[in-house]
Amino acid sequence: MSQSVNTSNVNRREFLKRSGSLAASAAVLGRISPVAFAGQDHTIRLALIGCGGRGTGAVGDALQVPNAGPIKLYAMADLDEKRMESRLKALKKNFADKIDVPADRKFIGFDAYKKAIDILRPGDVAMCTTRSYIRPVHVEYAIKKGINVFMEKPFASDPGSLHRLLACDEIAKSKNVKVAAGLQCRHSPARQALIDKIRNGEMGEIPLIRANRLGGAGWLKDQGEKSNELMSQLEFGRIHLFWIGSGHMVDNLIHQIDECCWIKGSWPVSCHGLGGRVPRSTDHGQNIAVYSMEYTFADGTKAFCGFRRANKAHNEFATFIHGTKCAAQFSGNIHAATVHMFKDQRIERSNIAWTPTKDAYSPWQYEWNHFIESIRKDRPHNELRRAVYSDLTSLMGRAACHTNNIVTWDQMMASRFQFCSYLDDLQYDSQAPVKADQDGWFPVPIPGQWTEI
Repeated sequence: MSQSVNTSNVNRREFLKRSGSLAASAAVLGRISPVAFAGQDHTIRLALIGCGGRGTGAVGDALQVPNAGPIKLYAMADLDEKRMESRLKALKKNFADKIDVPADRKFIGFDAYKKAIDILRPGDVAMCTTRSYIRPVHVEYAIKKGINVFMEKPFASDPGSLHRLLACDEIAKSKNVKVAAGLQCRHSPARQALIDKIRNGEMGEIPLIRANRLGGAGWLKDQGEKSNELMSQLEFGRIHLFWIGSGHMVDNLIHQIDECCWIKGSWPVSCHGLGGRVPRSTDHGQNIAVYSMEYTFADGTKAFCGFRRANKAHNEFATFIHGTKCAAQFSGNIHAATVHMFKDQRIERSNIAWTPTKDAYSPWQYEWNHFIESIRKDRPHNELRRAVYSDLTSLMGRAACHTNNIVTWDQMMASRFQFCSYLDDLQYDSQAPVKADQDGWFPVPIPGQWTEI
């Protein structure tokens, strides 16, 4: 009953592997009429802050927005010069005429984000695409400078940092700053078509949503002498240490948790979580292997969200809706817009009652189409609060599973817990916020002993 009907799509992070199809794919996108905005030459200048795969993938999407007027990559900032140069080389290969990053606009170091943002002007975009630990620091700086922001998910690693980010919402509104958040599935026309049917009552009431991302294992090995070095942790700990990237569940499942909230049109009031590690796990990181979350909304209805990493097990990447009249599929593998309504509760290809017009392109591209159009037409575009609430919902589920307990929305709104209290002062030789023991094992969540809210 829980098999995905269609799993075809392209992950944005793999854009460098599909460069030959970029121009052709862009031709099918909706048209955007360029209009003047603040800035003498009307060029939207991008500053890439965090030169990993997600960041360079987002640059590719931004540079492919059709008929949007001039857009170029103007500056780059990272902690690692070799990584920056490697990504710049790949981008130049695919978008040579839209890359304008000379040596004096390449910035290295923990303060590099300030230098990259400082040379932007109103109408430009700071692309905040590092791991989540430092996202609020970068976004806050850009918004206070009056610069538009694209921020990747997750948006912070802990509740305290998310509340810092939330405080930027009113500043963004007061300065007319546009903020796009990397929950790209919200921009899928096919998904929106199903949302419209739900709002019109065509599925009846929605008492149950199921969202799973179940895949194979990838564990952290003993890092030896590098275990407690800050810069080493930032490399090996991206999904393995909570303070850096929120952990593997939040990093991956936040999209589907956000989908559940979108479908319900509200945020859950509580979450009951169960979780654990596979027997005799050799993972030296902090993650548990299984996350099972039961979200409850104010009307008593439920969303069950699951995440698992284990080999030789059933895999699934999909979101399903069960209404009182019928069931539906909302998304599929790698965030594909696999959208169907079924005749009854049976999720089978032979039982499909309705399928919307197929999305012309990936949700990542739609996300940038809408963002650039908002900048050009100077219309409101602020996804910050919704993004923070989706992340708070995800961290509520993480905390519930780590404590095997019930965590409430009120607790998340009141929490100011942080894994690292000195984010603004980080330097290459700073102390790492979390330490491995003498055998290279990092602390893991143990119910009754663990705190993260």
